[in-house]
Amino acid sequence: MNDPQMRSAVRNYALVTGAYWGFTLTDGALRMLVLLHFDRLGYSAVEIAFLFLFYEFFGIVTNLFGGWIAARSGLKVTLYGGLLLQIGALLMLAALDPTWSRLLSVCYVMSAQALSGIAKDLTKMSAKTAIKVVVPDGAEGALFKWVSRLTGSKNALKGAGFFLGGALLTTLGFKGSLFAMSAGLLLVLVGTVVALPSGMGKAKSKIKFSSLFSKSSAVNWLSAARLFLFASRDVWFVVGLPVFLASTLHWSFWQVGAFCAAWFIGYGFVQAMVPEILRQAGARQGVTGDTARRWVFALVAIPLFLALALQVGANPAATLMIGLAVFMVVFAINSAVHSYLILAYSGDDEVAVNVGFYYMANAGGRLLGTLLSGLVFEFYGFVGCLLASGILLVAAGVLSFKLPRTQGIELTVKLKEADA
Repeated sequence: MNDPQMRSAVRNYALVTGAYWGFTLTDGALRMLVLLHFDRLGYSAVEIAFLFLFYEFFGIVTNLFGGWIAARSGLKVTLYGGLLLQIGALLMLAALDPTWSRLLSVCYVMSAQALSGIAKDLTKMSAKTAIKVVVPDGAEGALFKWVSRLTGSKNALKGAGFFLGGALLTTLGFKGSLFAMSAGLLLVLVGTVVALPSGMGKAKSKIKFSSLFSKSSAVNWLSAARLFLFASRDVWFVVGLPVFLASTLHWSFWQVGAFCAAWFIGYGFVQAMVPEILRQAGARQGVTGDTARRWVFALVAIPLFLALALQVGANPAATLMIGLAVFMVVFAINSAVHSYLILAYSGDDEVAVNVGFYYMANAGGRLLGTLLSGLVFEFYGFVGCLLASGILLVAAGVLSFKLPRTQGIELTVKLKEADA
């Protein structure tokens, strides 16, 4: 490996990371913009949840097919396609007419969110895969460090996007915020569109369509548990929590955005620390299905305790601050354990297909959680969302009993490489 080769790798890594960072900021901001704007217009929790359904549904489809498309056409096509689709989604939302009927407005926003969901997963898949492509052969230390930095920053920047969305809505309004974000993302696209090498990530031989579906029982059970794990988070975090903070606690847009931002930023920092946390907890020889099961059942108690505390009249703001902090740490450990196991259960030849299948289940969990968040909040309130979270976590724990109890792949490196 010579110096010019490494300099080229560093340059390409910086371009890919910058593009992904720019997209992540707008993605987090857009979610907060849509949620707070339509809550202010008087939309119900169910109607707000429907605004995000296509976003999550098309994320499932994109996760399934995105890797196959990238292998056939190159990562540059999917990366820039994702950025262009996000710009289109932002401009489409900016064209929303307030005089339209509520039904037409919901359908229109769902369509724009579908574009944004496709854009998100194309960009995410492209950025994470591109790092492996740009790092020169033999530079395994650089690969580990660069992947860790990207994954560690993703959720922190998503949190910053939540704060940005609340701030933009307060200062520029709904349309002004969308125009500002689309202009910023266009600058990101123009700044990188001619810089990355053509054909990056394109497979040398054709990838069969039939290879998309996993046949490993361990991967299938892990993916099913992953679905319920992420549904348990989003069932109260996507709609219930922000609407509860804004409508019941009367927090401002700034406060709601800042709180959600702080949670995701902290979540990102905890994820970077999970390998050491697990080593200190006795996982020096690696993690197993038993590890996943123990941590998910530890998570069950948190939303149930929060529901009980709110029911008996505990201070809601203080209760949520403490409860969310604890939930953040334990959830990050659960997510990282799953992300390690998907690699541990996959051989080199099948890892890309298995990871795509696994992320499809991840997106399915977000879809389920988003839908339930609106429905449960509408009929049973925020406490109902917390109880639903506990039930979903129990389902994830039960499914984890099907995971292999032993595996012999070491923990240290692979855990961070697959951080979700």
